[in-house]
Amino acid sequence: MGVLPVPAEVRAILLDIEGTTTPIAFVQETLFPYIKDNVKEYLRTHWEEEECQQDVGLLRKQAQEDSSLDGAVPIPLECGSGEEEMERVIQAVVDNVHWQMSLDRKTTALKQLQGHMWRAAYATGHVKGEIFEDVVPAIRKWREAGMKVYIYSSGSIEAQKLLFGYSTEGDILELFDGHFDTKIGPKVESESYRRIAASIGCATNNILFLTDVPREANAAEEADTHVAVVIRPGNAGLTDDEKSYYSLISSFTELFLPSSA
Repeated sequence: MGVLPVPAEVRAILLDIEGTTTPIAFVQETLFPYIKDNVKEYLRTHWEEEECQQDVGLLRKQAQEDSSLDGAVPIPLECGSGEEEMERVIQAVVDNVHWQMSLDRKTTALKQLQGHMWRAAYATGHVKGEIFEDVVPAIRKWREAGMKVYIYSSGSIEAQKLLFGYSTEGDILELFDGHFDTKIGPKVESESYRRIAASIGCATNNILFLTDVPREANAAEEADTHVAVVIRPGNAGLTDDEKSYYSLISSFTELFLPSSA
């Protein structure tokens, strides 16, 4: 795709994760299946721990809120302390998690349990965060040129830090100046990018946002943030209009910084 010059006013590069730094397949084919395949064993192992019980409590509360939805799975309270009773409740939690994931839901309760399970998986080496090979060398160059680098993902900040802390490239958290998730606002709303700029301490036009999702690029652009859409293997295709409208890159090495001339 050639070289994309970065506007001289840009002081910070804001990166999406899924489909930008990391293959979409890693999330869809590694992270999510890990939850489905291991949630019962995880609950059995950690059931007596306070953190696990807090996770189950949040899921139970969410299940109550979801009770009117088609196919919703309730999570009963434990009545008594026998093994059989524990297994009954655990199975209900497993069924609820599978139901939520089948609908691709992003409830806080589900994300919290997933985050805790992924933390254990990364720490034990069962999972390593996949990073495209151009990412780390490019970010090092950007930082040497004085650029700040931030992450903005719909995954929680904890999940982001796990992915980059236990990555195929080792612990690369030092490469990032900060992390943002949807607590600062949805990625498809322009106000989120104004909040990020305020948090960083710069103007929105001092930021270049890299994402694979045109709706996110559009929201960032509405806030006067510079954008480039990233084309990676496995990403959703772009329309002809999107291809002609947006600046496109297929590798971080295609970004040309004025100070790297």
